[in-house]
Amino acid sequence: MEHAPPPAEELALLDRELAELDARRAQLLTRRAWLLAALRPPTAAASPGWNPSAWGAPPAGRPGAPAQPWGYVPPKPSAPRGAQNVLLTLGGLLLAVAAIAFTLVSWGSMGIGGRSAVLAAATLGALAAPAVLLRRKLGATAEALGALALVLTLLDAYAVHAVADPDVDGLAFTAVASAVLAAVWAVYGLALRPLRLPLPAAVVLAQWPPLLWAWAAGAPVLVIGWALLATAVLDGVIVLRGTGLGVRVTAGVGGAVTGFFALLVGLGESVTASGPLGASAPGVLLLAAAGAALAGAWRASEGFARLGGVVAGLTVVAAVGGVPASAAPEGWRVLPYLLCGIALASAVRSRLPRNAAHGVLVASGVVAAGSLLWALPPVAAVLLGPVTRLSEVWAGAPGGFRAAVGSTLPWPELAAAPLVLALVAGALGAAHRWWPAVARTAAPLFAPRTAAPDAPDAGGTAGAPGASAAPGAAPYGAWGWGVPGGARPAPLRRLSGASVRGAAGAVALVLAWGALLLAGAVLDAPYPVAVAGETVLVAGLLVPAVTGFAGDGSGRGASAAVPVTALVAAVCGAVSLGLLSLASEAVSYAVFGTLTVLFAGAAVRVRAQVPRAVFAVAAGVGGIVLTGFAGRSLGLAPHEGAPLLLLVPSVSVILGARLRHHPVALPVELTGAAGALVAVGLAVTDAPFLALVLALSGVLAAGAAVRPERRPVAGYLAAALFVLATWVRLAASDVSFPEAYTLPVSVPALVVGFLRRRRDAEASSWTAYGPGLGATLLPSLVVAWTDPDWDRPLLLGVAALVITLLGARYRLQALLVLGGVVLALDGLHELAPYVVHVAGALPRWVPPALAGLLLLVVGATYEQRLRDARRLKDTLGRMR
Repeated sequence: MEHAPPPAEELALLDRELAELDARRAQLLTRRAWLLAALRPPTAAASPGWNPSAWGAPPAGRPGAPAQPWGYVPPKPSAPRGAQNVLLTLGGLLLAVAAIAFTLVSWGSMGIGGRSAVLAAATLGALAAPAVLLRRKLGATAEALGALALVLTLLDAYAVHAVADPDVDGLAFTAVASAVLAAVWAVYGLALRPLRLPLPAAVVLAQWPPLLWAWAAGAPVLVIGWALLATAVLDGVIVLRGTGLGVRVTAGVGGAVTGFFALLVGLGESVTASGPLGASAPGVLLLAAAGAALAGAWRASEGFARLGGVVAGLTVVAAVGGVPASAAPEGWRVLPYLLCGIALASAVRSRLPRNAAHGVLVASGVVAAGSLLWALPPVAAVLLGPVTRLSEVWAGAPGGFRAAVGSTLPWPELAAAPLVLALVAGALGAAHRWWPAVARTAAPLFAPRTAAPDAPDAGGTAGAPGASAAPGAAPYGAWGWGVPGGARPAPLRRLSGASVRGAAGAVALVLAWGALLLAGAVLDAPYPVAVAGETVLVAGLLVPAVTGFAGDGSGRGASAAVPVTALVAAVCGAVSLGLLSLASEAVSYAVFGTLTVLFAGAAVRVRAQVPRAVFAVAAGVGGIVLTGFAGRSLGLAPHEGAPLLLLVPSVSVILGARLRHHPVALPVELTGAAGALVAVGLAVTDAPFLALVLALSGVLAAGAAVRPERRPVAGYLAAALFVLATWVRLAASDVSFPEAYTLPVSVPALVVGFLRRRRDAEASSWTAYGPGLGATLLPSLVVAWTDPDWDRPLLLGVAALVITLLGARYRLQALLVLGGVVLALDGLHELAPYVVHVAGALPRWVPPALAGLLLLVVGATYEQRLRDARRLKDTLGRMR
């Protein structure tokens, strides 16, 4: 039975133990400081300094002193190590330059004995000196002489070739010399381990013998690739087994470079092979490289293991896929590589290390993505190609799909593109359909790790205990990659898995749609078949969109990715299909009629607000296009067919009144407003039709203004449209005295406004007097600006002045603003000739100077002007 002391007694015991630990730590730090001071060579006295980073270090020379929060730093030596290293480096460099100059310049003036004696003595001395210097604790000097010895051995090799046997082939001699020197320097570095340069230098020299031997022997390119691969394997062994950071880093860089060029050699030979037999030899090289990469990934750390898995996966694809690809036609060579890439996904069930399996899966995705990059541009050409039909509306049905899209792509070379898209779509669709099984299979790979970070695989082999999930983890492995401390919470796991599944389904849907579109272009289907096929595709895309948003009204069941993607694809496909149908009149009616019905039906079926609004807007756009087609079929000019476009806006007003506060009502009415705007744009070229379209649009706006929720906007819009229609009609009739037509309208309107203000004092002056005043003032202002006489501007100015004064007297915003604006513009019209005359008479520098002076004054009184503007705004805001 274990005794547990009371809390107070246990607390006192802990305090005593902590005090003893602090005292012991202070003694050890004091002893350490004394030892450091004893090991340093005696130097001249230097000013003491305080080192803020030496927490708890006691002052040197004070044994037993308590630990201080800021440690005392002993005096520094007068010759810092940095300066010492610089001096030694420069000295070694000068000696190396002298040795090179002696070898290259003064060599010929000595006999063979003298030459040998000098170089041998210098080399042996440089090799032996570091051992003596290391025993005397002069490491920096030893490093400098070791570097000099390296240079001397290289000069010895050059001298041997230049004098002793100059007829030997230079490449072969260099290969032998680099191998011998690498071995010598490796033995030398192992013998004198404190030296940091010899072993990395030996690794650098070891990179060259295989390559130079193959090159000197005139070996084929593939043999050179094998030599490079052998060098990379040797570097990998050094990285895994070698000691010392410099050696491992040097070997890693060398292995990466030689391995990269070995892969380039194998890939180039595989791609350019004339048949399966010719592609087999580089395939073996690539498979060997893949095996080497996997072997390194088995024992490497996490990041390098994943990189090794990626390299191994891509290399296997290049090796295995290159054999059938060499026998395939030009447009089908990408298919074998894609099939091999899809087969790599089976790594989730292999016994590879977990990180290596991750890398192999990434390689599979890279291969699939590369195939899609090759196959997707033709899909974009098929979708965007029908834009050219806008300049050739109803010019006649083309013979085939390719002529309809107007693309000049090399279609025979793209024969495999639809199949590539279909294969990737099938793989992703299968993952989406059988997601639980996929997640259970991949759970060992993506479950949170519990093994120690320094384990051989940093997580263990898939399925091993080190790769098991934390207690309580979901069977799907959490998909919480890299989450420290165990599994993610269950809601986050479910969200992540649903997101991945939804993304897979969405991409599969888009790729399947693109595959079917591209198949029509590759096969050059007849134009009617192509149009019918695209119509069926749009209808098919609407099915998942409608079903996905019809359940709970939000599309959030498992993931909204699939229905949202289907919705976007359906809209894009409808736009492309509509443009494609412009080649033929009958096809245009059939396509847009079908699209309008499809989108209208989808708007009725779905319950989510945003998708329903999108479908309703699409149906409205289809109706507008159909009414435009009707005018063209009747042989009407664009301005003559403009009133027909107002059919859809009138229907939208009726639907808006029926839907009222429904969220879809506003998008429907905005679509109708867009149709009315298109009608106005078509009628701009003819003033009478423009006046008619403006008046009809005003009627529709007035009909919408009957509803209280639309009255604030639609009411003003209706008044503006009616006034514009009046002005345009007057201008079209060449009326020179618009007051004869506007005053009979303005006077009753002002009377009605006055009576309304008497009944409702809170009514806005814009609603009461704005239409009446605008109907006369604004047309008169337009005519006054083109009137050379003085009477009209004078009368208009007087009337505007009276209206402005009345607005200021009775605090009516409409009268004040309209009267003031008209008065100012009328006065500007009268002053314009004089302003132009004065501006022409002034020097050219005066207007910029005046503008600059004005800006300075405004800038200096900016705050006051801002307060005045706010005061004016508040005053106008308080008016009715």
